[in-house]
Amino acid sequence: MFSGLMLNTWITASIVAVIAGMTGFFAVLRGSTFAAHAIPNGAFAGAAGASLIGINVIWGLAVFAVGGALGIGALGRKARHDVVTALALVLMLGLGALFVSVSTEYAEETYSLLFGEVFGVSTSEVLPIVGLGLVSAAAIALAFRPLMLTSALPEVADAQGVSTRKMELYFLVVMALATSMTIPVVGALLMFSLMIGPAAAARSVTARPGVAMALSVAIALATVWLSITLSYRTNWPLGFFVGVGGAVFYLIGQAARMRA
Repeated sequence: MFSGLMLNTWITASIVAVIAGMTGFFAVLRGSTFAAHAIPNGAFAGAAGASLIGINVIWGLAVFAVGGALGIGALGRKARHDVVTALALVLMLGLGALFVSVSTEYAEETYSLLFGEVFGVSTSEVLPIVGLGLVSAAAIALAFRPLMLTSALPEVADAQGVSTRKMELYFLVVMALATSMTIPVVGALLMFSLMIGPAAAARSVTARPGVAMALSVAIALATVWLSITLSYRTNWPLGFFVGVGGAVFYLIGQAARMRA
């Protein structure tokens, strides 16, 4: 279970979990969970287009994810942010449907892009995923303070000259980069579960930002590691364990919160 291609699985899935835990923390804190759903699912179109023309899907993911994030951030006013997000999602999904419909590998490619291929990560995919993971983590660490301030106290941030709109755009781009590296591993649909479940569970347990982010990463890692192990042993879909694991950890967090 720790040799050959499985080693690639453990490495990439662990990186994905760390980035999902970090970005998910801010997505939950900022109330950007709809964008966290829309960007990965919309970026599916980029992966489908890249697969169609025969280039690395990560580049297609990056283009569509960043493009979608920029569109949502630039066009979305605070009161209408959900409308712009929904329209961006619909547009990108429509393009994805077109790209997949003219592909000769319709069913296989669709399943792979939506649900991931964590047990089929090739050696050539590891380095781009590691690179995007490092960039995403560095971007979050670099802007941790302004992200926290604009997330928790947006009025104070504006008063201190920290633009909430610019930081929103910055975070959406970081989320897009994280999406680009995660979809080939866990898929567009499962990324949302991995990003939101652990972060929401962590926020249920503690309000301390540093502790909550660390706990979010730890829960995401635990979810991924348990899911890989159980899927490998049972031959059941990885997505089942990721989805159930995220929900279980969240319920545990809520129960701990009510008992506190």
